[in-house]
Amino acid sequence: QVQLVESGGGLVQPGESLRLSCLVSGFISGFKLDDYTLGWFRQAPGQEREGVSCISSSDDSTFGYTYYIDSVKGRFTVTRDNAKNRVYLQMNSLKREDSAIYFCAAVYKILNPGAQAMCQMSGSLNYVWGQGTQVAISS
Repeated sequence: QVQLVESGGGLVQPGESLRLSCLVSGFISGFKLDDYTLGWFRQAPGQEREGVSCISSSDDSTFGYTYYIDSVKGRFTVTRDNAKNRVYLQMNSLKREDSAIYFCAAVYKILNPGAQAMCQMSGSLNYVWGQGTQVAISS
């Protein structure tokens, strides 16, 4: 089973930026990061966990390589570096409503059709989650 560890959260003012990073490790024999669909999710107090941005493996791009919820389009960018076993979320022009605990997640690509499906919680019982990193936007 893979393990995920997020970093990069913090307290910033509205309009500022943060870059979240997720390190994925513990691959079983024969598996690598590109065997997984990856995603960023967030959960604010009293609210459901929601998919923010997800990214497919390189051979799943026919279904859409990246996905963003409408509220972050144009502000957030998800990228992955398979050689470094990392997925990133660059968050620009942050708003107070972006405040939440942010989690990264991975799912074996054969169990999920792609980025949009992952962010919409398709097959989420198969997801592996990180511990979360706090993002707070306040002035």
